[in-house]
Amino acid sequence: MRILITGICGFVGSALARELPILLEGLEIVGLDNLSRAGSEHNRSGLRKQKVEVLHGDIRNPSDLEGVPRVDWVIDAAANPSVLAGITKETSSRQLLEHNLLGTVNLLEFCKRHQTGMILLSTSRVYSLARLCALPMRTGDGRFEPRFAESNEPGLSAGGISEAFSTQAPLSLYGCAKLASEMLLLEYGLAFGLPLHINRCGVLAGAGQFGKADQGIFSFWIHSYRARRPLTYIGFAGTGHQVRDCLHPHDLACLVAMQLRHPEKGGKVLNVSGGLANSISLARLSEWCSQRFGPHKVACEPQNRPYDVPWLVLDSSVAEREWNWRPTTRLEATLQEIADHAEKNPRWLELSDGA
Repeated sequence: MRILITGICGFVGSALARELPILLEGLEIVGLDNLSRAGSEHNRSGLRKQKVEVLHGDIRNPSDLEGVPRVDWVIDAAANPSVLAGITKETSSRQLLEHNLLGTVNLLEFCKRHQTGMILLSTSRVYSLARLCALPMRTGDGRFEPRFAESNEPGLSAGGISEAFSTQAPLSLYGCAKLASEMLLLEYGLAFGLPLHINRCGVLAGAGQFGKADQGIFSFWIHSYRARRPLTYIGFAGTGHQVRDCLHPHDLACLVAMQLRHPEKGGKVLNVSGGLANSISLARLSEWCSQRFGPHKVACEPQNRPYDVPWLVLDSSVAEREWNWRPTTRLEATLQEIADHAEKNPRWLELSDGA
């Protein structure tokens, strides 16, 4: 089997390139990356040592896909990952949509031309911003938690946010682009008989992730804390009580490997996350860092930013029921892995910043 991984020099793409050959015998990997992110060349060097063919190209340009050999599957890990993309000076709204939506169109046309399957790595941020922010919350043990008994919101249970939760706007420009990409995949699959899978991922985290907030808050926080760089609790009165779940790429790779082997089970949207057992607030993450690295003061900015949510933990019970999949890497192990990497690579933030 030959697969194409887009965004292969990013954290998730390169992690899948390492993990999947262990899980699938005889797998051949071709990668595509525009090498625009600081640190991409570092990952490219590691992929070369694996004998992975890495092509320099951009999914926004259809002509860049013309030189890509025929493959059996495309795994789309190329995206601008920031929920603030399109409204900040770093990225224009047009650039965001070109990356996260037009790129999907170009990949689907590639798949249509070659009758190739596709796995889209989507995001938890396709769920309704308004409905998430309207959930009744309580504060305890340094974190927000929904008052489950007081809410009758469809798609919310004690297990988290399920696939049945509202995706009604507003989401964010980022979330809207990813949701539109999901819809396009489903339509192309039905219209042209393409096998496909859509995985809505929680926050991916692990050693080797670039130390930037938009590319992974857990890695950014731990690396920055160890380096005594400025950190700030933003929004929600500056408490740091906002909560997200943590997913290790090894666990994602285990599901993707099964999906590659079983195209007939595709055509569905799945939540893929660490779940409640692997969720943590920024305040509790700071406590963990303090125990590992010693004290470091975190500033407070009480004003919320656009698209901030107090609590977002995905319920992956559908993936467990239909694929017998569940995350096996515990939160503590992931945090330890990142911290060990931070101590062994004290200049990692400079690499991530491009300095």
